[in-house]
Amino acid sequence: MEFYGKRNLSRYMDEERKSFNQSSNHSPLRTHQIHDHHLSPTRSMMTVMPPASPDSPWTLSPLHTPSPSLLYHCIASLHRHEGNIYSIAVSRGLVFTGSDSSRVRVWRQQDCIEKGYLKASSGEVRAILGYGNMLFTTHRDNKIRVWNVTNSDNFRYKKVSTLPRKTSLLVFPRASPQKHKDCVSCMAYYHAEGILYTGSRDRTVKAWRLSEKQCVDSFVAHEDKVNAMVLNQEDGCLFTCSSDGSVKIWRRVYGESSHTLSMTLKFQPSPVNGLVLSLSLNTCFLYSGSSDGFINFWEKEKMSGRFNHVGFLQGHRFAVLCLEAVEKLIFSGSEDTTIRVWRREEGSYSHECLAVLDGHRGPVRCLAGCLEMEKVVMGFLVYSASLDQTFKVWRIRVLPDEQKQVCLDDGNPNDDLKRKMMEYEMSPVLSPSWVEKKLLGSHFQ
Repeated sequence: MEFYGKRNLSRYMDEERKSFNQSSNHSPLRTHQIHDHHLSPTRSMMTVMPPASPDSPWTLSPLHTPSPSLLYHCIASLHRHEGNIYSIAVSRGLVFTGSDSSRVRVWRQQDCIEKGYLKASSGEVRAILGYGNMLFTTHRDNKIRVWNVTNSDNFRYKKVSTLPRKTSLLVFPRASPQKHKDCVSCMAYYHAEGILYTGSRDRTVKAWRLSEKQCVDSFVAHEDKVNAMVLNQEDGCLFTCSSDGSVKIWRRVYGESSHTLSMTLKFQPSPVNGLVLSLSLNTCFLYSGSSDGFINFWEKEKMSGRFNHVGFLQGHRFAVLCLEAVEKLIFSGSEDTTIRVWRREEGSYSHECLAVLDGHRGPVRCLAGCLEMEKVVMGFLVYSASLDQTFKVWRIRVLPDEQKQVCLDDGNPNDDLKRKMMEYEMSPVLSPSWVEKKLLGSHFQ
């Protein structure tokens, strides 16, 4: 795949204005808008698409099939009047979204119906993590809240604790030494030990033992803000990445609460924004997305446990902001407004870009995904949020080799090649409001 450098942003603004003027002559797509307090029932009909269920707030989009290996379409799209969606988590049939608001929205995974929300005393939910009945959220006050959620006919939740805990009113108020000094940007949970890890813009990583509700270790992990982290549940290794351009591997000292640096992976000066692990029975791959548009990946040696750099993926024109892994697929969200679907070939380092999802009109800030079905056809649900203030749900079907061959036989292979070439020649369409933020240098704040 060819890599494209950045072009003049003013050109994108001109192109978008032209496309907007052209689209204004046609009937608009039916959309739904989400507010901080309620869903707007306002709708505008404009396509011959079959209507969605009257109980569903989602909009069905046309089926798009750019690859004989994969079928996908956007089944839902929500727009916020104000503020961005910063975080998404999928857990036990529920989807959670965090935004500027102090409310964490909860959606039912199967039919995309809103179940309710969690109300906190502080907004700007930058990170969400779910495990079992537990949900972890980070907020503007630099604290972490732990919730117990129940997915029944009536969604119920209860706040279990706030980390760090409040000090006694009898004690003279002062800044807690356990509290992060800046925004908590990412989290990871070690199931076996009940330890929650948090990474912050203050360059530190903290380890919280939930049974004790206190911080058991805190260390400066990077020279710049910590952007993402992921944990290997098999051995407890913690991976962190930062705007300093490095990826680091941390191990907990045996029998202690402290952590030690095991390995530093650094191959480029560009900030690293996203991390994800792809695990199978015999392999372990680590992927990192950086601001130069590349996705680097490493393989874990079976004997030594070291991670060796084995390649990188090219395709995004702007920065890679987030990554997600489900089964054998890797999903990457980018500043170029697109989501790419990658598949690693079994027994090799080769990757194929199966599709480019291009429904957003701003940088794709966060992703989450889950397996929907596992029979003859692999099915996935992918959730994406963008700085264009939209939240979208994609249904993806990966065809087995037999059905893939049928698709190739029915169509002209040259037509498919031309379609892919045209896709790579297309420039992303950015919203003018985001371009203005980009030029002001505040597009990721």
